Amino acid sequence: MKVYHGSYAKIEEIDLTLCRPHTDFGQGFYVTKFKHHAQDKAAREGAFHDTEGIVTEFDFNESDFTKWICNIKRFEGYTEEWLDFVAMNRDDSTNGKQHPYDIVEGPVADDKIQHRIKKYLRGQISKEDFLRQISHSEKTHQICFCTVNALQTIKPIVDNPDIIYLIEEIGESILAALVLDFQKSDAEASDCFYLSDTFAQLSNASTGFYLKSWQEIYKMLKKELAI
Repeated sequence: MKVYHGSYAKIEEIDLTLCRPHTDFGQGFYVTKFKHHAQDKAAREGAFHDTEGIVTEFDFNESDFTKWICNIKRFEGYTEEWLDFVAMNRDDSTNGKQHPYDIVEGPVADDKIQHRIKKYLRGQISKEDFLRQISHSEKTHQICFCTVNALQTIKPIVDNPDIIYLIEEIGESILAALVLDFQKSDAEASDCFYLSDTFAQLSNASTGFYLKSWQEIYKMLKKELAI
């Protein structure tokens, strides 16, 4: 699934320690499947930082959940459970991670809803009134990647043909080496390489691994596969 992150600058590398705490789903890297929402956020961030604002596109591979053993939480809408969860994470009297999840997906508490959440937390409106007031809100969406493990399921979409060429060139050399050094068939060599964590890191442009020699990447692969 293609997802988007709006900011004042292009995201080259994700550092969770730089992400703001006390947000809807806790400290983490947020994306949305709605490009226009990311564009709106990029425009706001850009105006604040006196830049144009940029939307960075990512490929979110849900099939990697099992591979990376991610603990997932999904909210299907503005429910009582969602409100309790957001209120817990937005409580700035607490420190540290407030939940056990790697990835959290659900609707956004936009500016209007945030205002209502503050009133709810101050006891100015009841939970029932809050949920009734937002029941007809615009459909929104966000995914929060809360842990380093979760980040393995998301990769920036590379639009630089030079980077793609370098990755393919490294891959071809490694496949040839696997066939020659370990007498693997072409299919076996492909499975060893393309299903490896090493390839996942190589194909993630933010790691910069495409700048390494193929021998360095091959050494990493052999260490991973213990061969």
